[in-house]
Amino acid sequence: MKFHGTAHKYGRDVDTDVIIPARYLNTSVPEELAKHCMEDLDPRFIEKVEFGDVLVAEENFGCGSSREHAPIAIKAAGVSVVIAKSFARIFYRNAINTGLPIMESPEAVDGISDGDEVEVDADTGVIVNVTSGETYQAQPFPPFVKDIIERGGLVESVKAKGARRG
Repeated sequence: MKFHGTAHKYGRDVDTDVIIPARYLNTSVPEELAKHCMEDLDPRFIEKVEFGDVLVAEENFGCGSSREHAPIAIKAAGVSVVIAKSFARIFYRNAINTGLPIMESPEAVDGISDGDEVEVDADTGVIVNVTSGETYQAQPFPPFVKDIIERGGLVESVKAKGARRG
């Protein structure tokens, strides 16, 4: 899996209430959630983000309430991958379960600036800041996680395995 896009960089402790404010949790429609993604932190985020872009953040990304709406909103907004120094554990699992690729790389976060062009090879864990020419290493996805993400989430992965057996 390879991703390429413009970096949108944010700080530490970006919580799920900022990713998708609670006032929009009356829907689980991805396109509706996307319209409000990050709006309390960056009201112009949805105007700036383009399909394939990369979200970059400091420590503890996705802390706060456990809600699948947060990774769904990010993915539906067009973000191809999130790179952070660390993720809240429940967000990490929700992201994988909903098919949103996430990678931990403190060095990449330190080396990537807002607006930089970024390439990610999730199979090798290599992250390239195309703008600066710097390369960073993250842990590549294990095969079972890669399968979940490629199929669009845990539900679709389980359905595919059931269909192969059936």
